[in-house]
Amino acid sequence: MAFNTQDNNEAMSEINVTPLVDVMLVLLVVFIVTAPLLTNAIKVKLPETAETSAPEDPDAVTVSVDEFGKVFIEKRETSVADLEIELKGMKQLDPALTLFLQADDAARYGTVAKVMAVIERAGIDKLSVITQAE
Repeated sequence: MAFNTQDNNEAMSEINVTPLVDVMLVLLVVFIVTAPLLTNAIKVKLPETAETSAPEDPDAVTVSVDEFGKVFIEKRETSVADLEIELKGMKQLDPALTLFLQADDAARYGTVAKVMAVIERAGIDKLSVITQAE
């Protein structure tokens, strides 16, 4: 707090910012606490997909994720870490590379999301997700 120790009757020309800072800190704490609650408030039911067929591309490479989270390029097993290196090499050889992604229904979403992120980082822009009708 600012105290005026002078005995004259002149008006104090300084603004006391302590209450303003207190209010701003309270608002900051309120926004920090309520922001995560607002993002989880929307309930989403994901749509079911109709059967899709692979586009006619004989040179397309198939990336598969099985129910145990193992990743395959064509029929050869690879790790998620090595997938990006291999896809970048394939992209350098064929700039118009088309990729088919097949993921088992029991595969964890996190694994499939990691594979899709690797595909994007590798620079592949032609991706088809292959599904079956239910």
